[in-house]
Amino acid sequence: MTEIVIVDSGVANLASVTSAFRRLGYGARISTSPEEIHTAPWVVLPGVGAFGAGMRALRAHGLDVALRERVREDRPFLAVCLGLQLLTDASDEDPGIAGLGIVPGTCRRLPPSVRVPHLGWNRVEPDGRCRLVASGDAAFANSYCLEQPPRGWHHASSTHGISFVAALERGAVLACQFHPELSGTWGLALLERWVRGTTLQASGPPVNGNRGLIRRLIPCLDVRDGRVVKGVQFQELRDAGDPAERAALYERQGADEIVMLDVAASPHARDTQTETVRRVRAAITIPLTVGGGVRSVDDARRLLEAGADKVSVNTAAVRRPALLGEMAAAFGSQCTVLAIDARQRGDRWGVVVMGGRDATEFDAVQWARQGVSEGAGEILLTSWDRDGTRKGCDLALISAAARAVSVPIIASGGIGSHDDAAAAIEAGAEAVLAASIFHDDDASVMDVKASLAARGVRVRR
Repeated sequence: MTEIVIVDSGVANLASVTSAFRRLGYGARISTSPEEIHTAPWVVLPGVGAFGAGMRALRAHGLDVALRERVREDRPFLAVCLGLQLLTDASDEDPGIAGLGIVPGTCRRLPPSVRVPHLGWNRVEPDGRCRLVASGDAAFANSYCLEQPPRGWHHASSTHGISFVAALERGAVLACQFHPELSGTWGLALLERWVRGTTLQASGPPVNGNRGLIRRLIPCLDVRDGRVVKGVQFQELRDAGDPAERAALYERQGADEIVMLDVAASPHARDTQTETVRRVRAAITIPLTVGGGVRSVDDARRLLEAGADKVSVNTAAVRRPALLGEMAAAFGSQCTVLAIDARQRGDRWGVVVMGGRDATEFDAVQWARQGVSEGAGEILLTSWDRDGTRKGCDLALISAAARAVSVPIIASGGIGSHDDAAAAIEAGAEAVLAASIFHDDDASVMDVKASLAARGVRVRR
């Protein structure tokens, strides 16, 4: 069996990469051995998190030298997300730390005119000379980018405030700023071409179509004891199916991401939660966010190692806000999601925790602002008053939070119709999360997306 060697950079979504290759029928193993990196037929350098942490991990194992030699010898090599940035000379994220120096240039932070991190799906357009990268929609999760392609490399580009390098090709080397392993069938086809060495037909000049972040539609799986459940404000929970089966169904319908929240959230449920994450990851090829019971960096690491791409934290962050910064330092802000359950209190919104059982003195909008300053890269904002009611979103809450922070916002609570999803986006949400409308089979993801597209909202079809 063809076996892919995946470099353990210390800051990588190894489970997602491994799962994608296994889905294609290839073996995959994790390695920190310079000898294996040098001799293996195929090598992948994935990565999430901070530039400096990634470079320190590579140098600690002597992998920097092995990777340079491999690229110099033009042997099959794939770099993903942070992996691409590690190939460059340097990054503004960690000034003074040298990269591998394989790709000339310095990675710059995306402009303040757009929401950063750059999370979600965006259009990738090749320069007309790429052999592997086709035009399509890909899943991104980055705050920094290489603005200009270096000489001697074919490239693909994307746009988020500015045009930036989405992929580089040279010989047997492919480097992607996006995550092909999380980009559905389009991404799997790219991985297949890279392994097999097959090429595309000439793609012609780049298409100057609409680019920029696509609005996401996200089914939510509330899970207890390994089963999907649904109720109103977490009360009168009813069974809604198997998480892996539901997640796979929603991906087939066009879901852009899956959010899975363990409503048991207790230490004794951890083994069940981890196994459920593994099963869901094996069933889907789109991003997966997991939350529930996360109280420490180690809890978050456990979920990431099982197959999550982002980790959501709620009660523990309210109790100790520094947790957000600790998670961001370990895994990057793009992996750190602050979940806020907001209950209306007069003309403002208070924060509730412990599944809505405990009210706090926190103001939801101010807490969103503080959470971002602590390290959160995304806000999962739930109107507790609307949760499970299917009476529409709290648009004033969404709008107030969108004005307060510069990171993406996922709007949750109250989605009962196509109109509700469109209204949430118009209020300022980058993504809409829903459960009941999908679990009850009243509408499919495809149905809602078609309605959004008819209203002029850019969606991934």
